[in-house]
Amino acid sequence: MRQRHGRRQSPKTNVTIQDIAKRAGVSTATVSRALANPDQVSERFLQKVSKAVSETGYTPNKAARNLRSQKSMTILVVVPNVVNAFWPEVLRGIDDELVAAGYDLIIGNLDNLIEREERYVNLAASGQIDGVLLLSGRMPVARDRSMGDLNLPIVTLASAIPGLEVPQVVVNERAVSAEIAQHFIDLGHRRFCYVAGPEGNFNEVERSAGFTKRLADAGFSASDIIRIPAGYSFAAGAKAGHAFLSIEHRPTAVYCACDESAISFVKVVRSVGLDVPGDVSVVGFDGIEAAHYCEPTLTTVKQPRAQMGRTGARVLLDQLDGKSVPKGLIELDAPLVIESSTGPPRTCQ
Repeated sequence: MRQRHGRRQSPKTNVTIQDIAKRAGVSTATVSRALANPDQVSERFLQKVSKAVSETGYTPNKAARNLRSQKSMTILVVVPNVVNAFWPEVLRGIDDELVAAGYDLIIGNLDNLIEREERYVNLAASGQIDGVLLLSGRMPVARDRSMGDLNLPIVTLASAIPGLEVPQVVVNERAVSAEIAQHFIDLGHRRFCYVAGPEGNFNEVERSAGFTKRLADAGFSASDIIRIPAGYSFAAGAKAGHAFLSIEHRPTAVYCACDESAISFVKVVRSVGLDVPGDVSVVGFDGIEAAHYCEPTLTTVKQPRAQMGRTGARVLLDQLDGKSVPKGLIELDAPLVIESSTGPPRTCQ
């Protein structure tokens, strides 16, 4: 049976740009411009080419296109640990922005292991990527060079690297951590605990500084604040919970440096009969989905994770297009969301 004109053909791998030009009734040069730079083609010819592409199932040869443009059209995204619940929404935002611009991405998972950095430094040096989105909070290094030596556009997300002259998309963690301290003070708490993140981590430094300074400004002494070393994980929070239970005169307000540690901390203290928030109020940081489903629901700082990913990707794409971009911090808003895990201590009720 003869196929009607206009019905889409089954996609074929051997459809060429010449086939598209013939079907659309235009030159091959017009087809090339329509595919690579559609804004340089009139609407009438663009519709002809689009219709021909749709009907034939033509897929442009990306390798050839990249060779002509001298771009790989690929971005490296370096993540400290993809298992952590914070990152999926950030990666989704990145992916949405890059896909819309025709870029692919490679996820470089460090798994919190410094020895993995060399792999991604070498990949960045191989010419297979056009730019780097750095989510790890430190510049990856190899034996003889760092990623910063490679003259590639770099944007950091979520954790800034002090002294690095590149765009760095973050939230003002110091300011919102001070807000957490004030929230505890307003509720009537007088003894505090800070469950820390990894030692020396930029986010940890900012969160700790904002929290403790606000308490100090309100007249509380260092003896009113107990610090428990931990990290950004469920296991670290559980360990901190057990350490908290061993304290003789326990604080009534606990700020955990991330939601994962806060959720497991709450589980441990409730397992021995403590009430949250009656006996101890707990706040997390990040706004991961699990914070809405744990019991009690977690008061937390809601980081704009998808927006952070989109913003970082957009800034990197602007760099690749030769546009001027801001160097230094690009701060996004992150509200403190009050839920059921915080309230007045029993002595104030």
